[in-house]
Amino acid sequence: MITTRAAVLEESGRRPPYGDSRPLTVGEVDLRPPGAGEVLIRVGAAGLCHSDLSVIDGSRPRPLPMVLGHEAAGVVVEVGPGVRGLRPDDHVVCAFVPACGNCPPCQSGRPALCEPGAAANTAGTLLRGHRPFRRSGREVHQHLGVSAFSEHTVVAAESLVPVDPSVPLDRAALFGCALLTGVGAVVNTARPQPGTAAVVFGLGGVGLAAVMGARVAGCHPIVAVDPVLAKHPVARSAGATHTLDGGPGTTEAVRDLTGGGADVAIEAVGSAAVLAAAYAATRRGGTTVTVGLPDPRQLLSIPAVSLVAEERTLRGSYLGGAVPRRDIPRYVALYLAGSLPADLLLGGRLKLDEINEGFDALATGATTRQVVIL
Repeated sequence: MITTRAAVLEESGRRPPYGDSRPLTVGEVDLRPPGAGEVLIRVGAAGLCHSDLSVIDGSRPRPLPMVLGHEAAGVVVEVGPGVRGLRPDDHVVCAFVPACGNCPPCQSGRPALCEPGAAANTAGTLLRGHRPFRRSGREVHQHLGVSAFSEHTVVAAESLVPVDPSVPLDRAALFGCALLTGVGAVVNTARPQPGTAAVVFGLGGVGLAAVMGARVAGCHPIVAVDPVLAKHPVARSAGATHTLDGGPGTTEAVRDLTGGGADVAIEAVGSAAVLAAAYAATRRGGTTVTVGLPDPRQLLSIPAVSLVAEERTLRGSYLGGAVPRRDIPRYVALYLAGSLPADLLLGGRLKLDEINEGFDALATGATTRQVVIL
């Protein structure tokens, strides 16, 4: 066993401000060595994401207590028996769906939908059913196979992708969720043709990454929508040609800017109402892709006839429809070439002890991607 400092979610549903209610307790926990097929990593940086926030507020229930966090990069310390392709001192990015490689989705090239990986994530375990964290002799659950808000963590080898060590870890972490999800929603799920019009609703880390993905895909114009005006200059730097505040008349404004509606709309908010607005902003034959995770009680209402009469497409995109071991190195290469400005996503660097206050900033929508430096 080693002792490490980690942020443990004690119970969900505590009300903000989280700086006062302290849903996450930072303290020492025990961590066992990696078993077969597992890897011990020293976490260098971990991003704060709405997927974490949805566990904190209770809209996505998970077994507790849990070491939270799923977007991370770090350095391999030790590999367990049977691990191939990874060795100590490798720099790695964590992917939050550990793909088994054998189930029907994995075999069909859709590892983001891995069935054993999804079952393990729901149960709060690693891919092989283990929980490596202990506190006072009792197991602590794993978050999405990663549990990144810890100085050290043990993960399944299937959750790790080696990356170029020249990429700073605070940037590398972003490739595990924000960039993988946002860029992938465009290039893997929507697959627009160059010169087609795109609109992105929501300019958090994933939404800004979708704007970058639209630029990489050659979309034009690219409209970015968010009520937080401070995010608009960042969106323009990321590739947006126009920005809107999401108020009344947004759908009409998008249609005017795109000559009748976007060919591709990306919803990155996690709101059924925003998804309906994104759908309304697409043209006949257009594709609407949602990457947000709304409260499960939210329902979507759209004109059913439009799916046939206007040949509309409505698609979900989990993990950006990515194959992490294929896509993360590709996106890192684009970053190193200057085509994917990941630095723009960084909205602040935090210490682990500041994590509750960080989630307050995330909950208000006042920031893009904050990263805990460990």
